Formats: sequence, C-alpha cells, structure tokens
Amino acid sequence: MKPVVCQHIEMQYVQGKKTVHALKDINFEVEPGELFGLIGPDGAGKTSLFRILTTLMLPVSGSAFVKGLDTNRDYRKIRKIVGYMPGRFSLYQDLSVKENLQFFASLFHTKIESNYDQIRDIYEQLKPFEKRRAGKLSGGMKQKLALCCALVHKPEVLFLDEPTTGVDPVSRKEFWQMLKKLQADGISIVVSTPYMDEATMCDRIALIQEGQILKIASPGDISDAYDKQLFAASTEHSFDLLTLLRANPEIHHSFSFGDEVHFSLAGEDRDPGAILLPGLRESGLKDVRIREIKPGIEDVFMDLLEKQTR
Repeated sequence: MKPVVCQHIEMQYVQGKKTVHALKDINFEVEPGELFGLIGPDGAGKTSLFRILTTLMLPVSGSAFVKGLDTNRDYRKIRKIVGYMPGRFSLYQDLSVKENLQFFASLFHTKIESNYDQIRDIYEQLKPFEKRRAGKLSGGMKQKLALCCALVHKPEVLFLDEPTTGVDPVSRKEFWQMLKKLQADGISIVVSTPYMDEATMCDRIALIQEGQILKIASPGDISDAYDKQLFAASTEHSFDLLTLLRANPEIHHSFSFGDEVHFSLAGEDRDPGAILLPGLRESGLKDVRIREIKPGIEDVFMDLLEKQTR
C-alpha cells in the first residue's frame, strides 16, 4: 500500500481581492519506506500540501490518501498513524523538554517508555537538557525535540515541513542523518525544503514552484536531465557580469550562483571563451574566468522555471 497518493489536488484562497492558486493539479505517489522530498522556495505550495496530507485543510478538488485512507473522510484514523512537524516551532515553549514529550505522548494515549526505541538516538542528545524550557533551546535542539514529539506515538508516515530552516549547517547534517536512520527503521518520510543541497539526500524529489510540480525523479536523474553544456563564470564584478550575460543573445540562460554566474549557450559544442571574453573585456571585465561544470539540481530547477515562463 502506498504511504501517500495525491490525485489532481487543487487548492486556492483569497488574498485581498486576489485569488491565489496555491496548488495546481498535484499528482504524485510515495513508495513504502521512501524518503520523498518536496523541493521549492517559500510560497511554492509546500506547506499547503502538507496541511492537506495531515488532514488540517481540505483541498478545493482532488483526492489525497495516506496509507489508503482518504484525508477528507478518514482524518481521525490518519492522525493516529502520521507524525507531523510543521515549519514553525509549534511546541509549548514554557514547558520543559520532558514535559513537552510527555504531553504529546498523552495525546496519543501512550507513554514515552512505550516507544522509547523509536526516539532513543534523538532523545539521548536532549536528555542533558530535559528540564530546560523548550523556548530556551538552541535552534538545532528545538528541531530535535519537535522530531521526538512527532515520533513519540510511533507513526507509520512522517511529514516534515522545512525541518532545517534557520538551523546551522552542523545541526542540518545531524538532522538528515537522523532521518536516514528513521528511514532504515521502515518509516516512510515526506520532507520539504528550500535547500537544493538537501535534495540529494532524498530517494526521489518533486520540484515545485507556484503550486505546480515541474518534475519528479531521483536527484541523479534530475541532474542528468539538463540537456545543454553548462558553464560557470567568476569575476570580482559578478553583478556586472550577470547583467552583460543576460543581455547577450548568445546566452540561453544565466543566473547567479553564490559568487559565480552559471550560464549555458544557445547551441551546442561552442567555446564560451571565444564567444564571450572579447566582448566582456571591451565592457571592462578583464578578469572573467570560465569553466565547464556538471549541472546540479538547482540548475535544472532554474531551467525548468525559464521554460515554464516562456
């Protein structure tokens, strides 16, 4: 049985005088034991979809199923078998670490001790702080506590909405190691993130923007789908470089990527140095360095966005 199935999900709401289409014809399935990622920026529709799948919202149209249960009709049953960690820290900040965990266990008529094997590896890191109020924890520790609370009733499917946003790089890495361990224990996990580097940790990902899924595949297959040569250019004047490249008819597309500019040429097997460097030097950019690179998930994402807006 599929842990998650979405069929033609549509969601919209009114913002002022404008109707916003939060989700547009969303279709996908999650395989048993899979770590499935929804990858996209803020406002892409990830949270709306999570709220539908965890029975907190009803879609305008379409159907969603969790372990074969309809999210509209079977919400009471679904809430017993899923764990949900919302994007914002939603635990009781005036309660201690242990009090939060005991409270969430009681909501599901269980005890911490009953399912301790499920949370042992995570809670052991929290144990030295179990008397500390949740509001006084660091960002990484807050996320670990929220994950413990989502797992305390031993859910079959775990939904994590941007669990590492605002967390330092070391804590982010530790958090994903925990998710891999949970996956190895047989839990199906659906996680959303705006961080493209985290996408590589998933078995499959769905790239989502403005309520639409652009592509679903494994991270490797998505990177391999880029059908042009890709180059990275660097200079001390990155903004000027990006402006000049975007105005050049020889460029297929270009965008800023850290301290570099990634771009592809219109056409194949062409030398970017011979085509671009003379003009860039005439414009005052004499220190531009160009190298060919392997496309990443973000490069594919930007290319898909450009194709969508043409």
